[in-house]
Amino acid sequence: MSRRHRAEKRDVIPDAKFGDLVLTKFMNSLMKDGKKSTAERIVYGAFDRMTGKGTADPLRTFHEALENIMPALEVRSRRVGGATYQVPVEVRPERRRALAIRWLINAARGRNENTMVERLSGEILDAANNRGSAVKKREDTHRMAEANRAFSHYRW
Repeated sequence: MSRRHRAEKRDVIPDAKFGDLVLTKFMNSLMKDGKKSTAERIVYGAFDRMTGKGTADPLRTFHEALENIMPALEVRSRRVGGATYQVPVEVRPERRRALAIRWLINAARGRNENTMVERLSGEILDAANNRGSAVKKREDTHRMAEANRAFSHYRW
C-alpha cells in the first residue's frame, strides 16, 4: 500500500440494460476470473426471476435490499496503552455500499438453491423484506457497535 497518496477512484460505466452505476459495481464484485458476461447473465437472470415472482420493478427491489443491508455503524480496533478496544465508528457512504454489496454476494453464495441465479434472486427478495443472512450480518454489526458504545470516546 502506497504511503505517498491515495489511489484514484476509477469511474465505472453504467450497465447496458438498466443504466445503473450501483448495479455495475455489484456485477464487478460478483465477477470471478474476469468473466463479466457470466456475472451479467447471473444478475439479469436473477432480475428476470424476481419479475416472474411478482416483483414489479426488480431494480427498485435491488436498491431497497441494499438499503436494508447497509450498516450505519461498525467497530474498528484501536490500540490504547497496551489494550485493544473495539471502537464504534460511523461508516462512510462508499464503504456502506461496498459492505452491503459484499455481504449480499456472500449471503447469496452461502444459500442452498441449485443455481446462482436462484440464490441471488432469493437473497435480494429476502433482503428487501428485511430478512435473510445479509440483513442478519448488518444487525450483528450494529449489535457489536452498540455493545462497545462505552469505548466511543476513543474515536480518532
